[in-house]
Amino acid sequence: MAEPLTLMIVHAHPDDEAIGTGGTLARYADEGVRTVLVTCTLGEEGEIVVPEWDTPDHHARLGEIRYEELRAAAALLGVQHLELLGYRDSGMMGRPSNAHPECFWQADLDEATARLVRLVRRYRPQVLVSYNEQGGYGHPDHLQAHRITVAAFDAAGDPRRYPEAGRPWTPLKLYYISFRRALWLTVWQRMRERGLPTPMDAADFDAGGYVDDPRTTTTIDVSRYLARKLEAIRVHRTQIRPDWSWLAVPEDLRDELLTCEHFIRVASRVPVPPGEETDLFAGVRAHGSNV
Repeated sequence: MAEPLTLMIVHAHPDDEAIGTGGTLARYADEGVRTVLVTCTLGEEGEIVVPEWDTPDHHARLGEIRYEELRAAAALLGVQHLELLGYRDSGMMGRPSNAHPECFWQADLDEATARLVRLVRRYRPQVLVSYNEQGGYGHPDHLQAHRITVAAFDAAGDPRRYPEAGRPWTPLKLYYISFRRALWLTVWQRMRERGLPTPMDAADFDAGGYVDDPRTTTTIDVSRYLARKLEAIRVHRTQIRPDWSWLAVPEDLRDELLTCEHFIRVASRVPVPPGEETDLFAGVRAHGSNV
């Protein structure tokens, strides 16, 4: 019997799943693909953006609070399986929290890879997704998620590696998450023309970071799922203000900006059609899976 199509996405913290891949998770779940979300930490070092919640008690149990936000967002996105890798949030690069002995940044990479390999072998995804080499924006936990996902993509199918982690399984495709960063500049300029505030108004705004990754290979149309993606983002109330840049974009420009999610195909063990992909499972469906 052919294996069901399965998508596994590895994220660092609660809210990353909705921001970076919310539409993709919702779309594939609706199409009958089994979706697995692996979250490496519970974001214990995050800020609390709601003033009345910004208390010592809430900070002390922020991981618990963010886990509930994560569960609610995953349900909205149709995630069938939510797995926690079990590490502590490392905080932003250079902070004292990077040295916490239980944080992801301090984790032994071989041991962390073994945890992910165990999940890969349990769920048997054909497609594995995480961040690029910079972790998207350089956060320690994003960098670690990238490293162990790349390592697990190669190790999970090797019976000599992590034999205690279950029966070997070889994923067929590996992707990095990509963003159309340059499009944000265009949208913000149009907002300024309407007299609306934008991040470009800040004195220290640097447009140099808003450059598209030229390696992007794959565009997933998530227009039918944009409302669910935005709802899932809003669920992360401790982290995301109602006037956050994504949510403050006027609806007509938001539709233009957020109706697609983008990825970089890093490796494929099956032949793929030429040109830009519109399906993470391109080449996989013909390989013998039953969806």
